Amino acid sequence: MLSRRLARARLLPRALRPSTPRSAINQIRCLSQAEIEDPDMTGGYINPPREKRQFRDPYADWWDKQERRNYGEPIHEDNDILAVFSHDEYGHYTPAQGFALMGCFIATTLGLCGIVRMFYPDKPSVPRTFPDGLEKELGGPNALPVR
Repeated sequence: MLSRRLARARLLPRALRPSTPRSAINQIRCLSQAEIEDPDMTGGYINPPREKRQFRDPYADWWDKQERRNYGEPIHEDNDILAVFSHDEYGHYTPAQGFALMGCFIATTLGLCGIVRMFYPDKPSVPRTFPDGLEKELGGPNALPVR
């Protein structure tokens, strides 16, 4: 009984404390350092608008056709993220279309499993027969008694 009281006494102050640490409340988080206006951080370098090169016209007359940029064009501060060889942004299907495709796949797979289960033979179509029905071997009424 005393141990239960001690356990409750220890847990009560912990339950009354705020769940978030104090350091997390005072921090201000931002998505990118490039979005913060900080004068002369880049030494007067012009930071162009954030545009992923994947979405630029591939058939335009670029000086560098592989990276889709012209000679002397300023490079964004996050060039490693915005370049052609970074991860592609997937835009072929919306999430709703993706869930619809997954639902069609699951329905088709379960339907095929149901059809196979209906027509799959669980037992042989003709049961196997033996002479005298294995009466002697299995210990029927005409079998020899065991000593």
